[in-house]
Amino acid sequence: MNNPITDTLHIDELIKMALREDISNEDITTNAVMREYKKGTVDLICKQDGVICGLHVFARTFEILDKDTEIQLFYEDGDFVKRGAHIAKVTGDIRVLLSGERTALNYLQRMSGIATYTRQVADLLKGSKTKLLDTRKTTPNMRIFEKYAVKVGGGVNHRYNLSDGILLKDNHIGAAGSVTKAVQMAREYAPFVRKIEVEVENLDMCREALDAGADIIMLDNMAVEDMKTAVNMIGGRALTECSGNVTKENISNIIDTGVDYVSSGALTHSAPIMDLSLKNLHAID
Repeated sequence: MNNPITDTLHIDELIKMALREDISNEDITTNAVMREYKKGTVDLICKQDGVICGLHVFARTFEILDKDTEIQLFYEDGDFVKRGAHIAKVTGDIRVLLSGERTALNYLQRMSGIATYTRQVADLLKGSKTKLLDTRKTTPNMRIFEKYAVKVGGGVNHRYNLSDGILLKDNHIGAAGSVTKAVQMAREYAPFVRKIEVEVENLDMCREALDAGADIIMLDNMAVEDMKTAVNMIGGRALTECSGNVTKENISNIIDTGVDYVSSGALTHSAPIMDLSLKNLHAID
């Protein structure tokens, strides 16, 4: 499948881990009612409006259980789907359809929920220069899926993991002794091509980060008026990012501050799942 997320080498192993979690020895219920191979088909039905995401992960889950499983996709990731829409059809060994159902749906519902929520938040930023970022507040072993869903929903990925970039947060600054010392130490240690981001909590820290030569300054949990003052103070000499309990309910307050980016952990840790279901399973000749 030509899809960025399924082209990643370790995706299959993550899906296998999820399948092992659900099928530690056997699917005793399915094996009780389906003793031998029988070909069947089942429909993937949308039960609420939203942005569909994770279709290739959904499909890959069944293919890992049986490479001969056939999946017809009637939509693509990023499409807005309506309640009642027939999203896909899965055909193959009925035992595989039954055993893979929950794991496949868990991925698809979670990823579609994140994409839907992200789209809602990103739409609130339309017309402004501010871009929407995710965070590392992701479900363990689900980061690649969840960050992909953010992109499908119209957001932008922040650093993927701790190896991706330097972000000096409050505890790093505390360990170094000051904002200035933290930035200096980061400059000495990191390759020159790496940007240095500093999290600040007030205008004094902002000024210190700017004077120290930070490339990106994160305004964390600051009042809106202080953020406006900070952006004016920075004056384009560093990129600006706003963070701190940002949700679709309060993001509109941030648009007029002029920040370049706004990061929201809620995109991945608080998005509700999208209701999807496999229905109408039946045997075929």
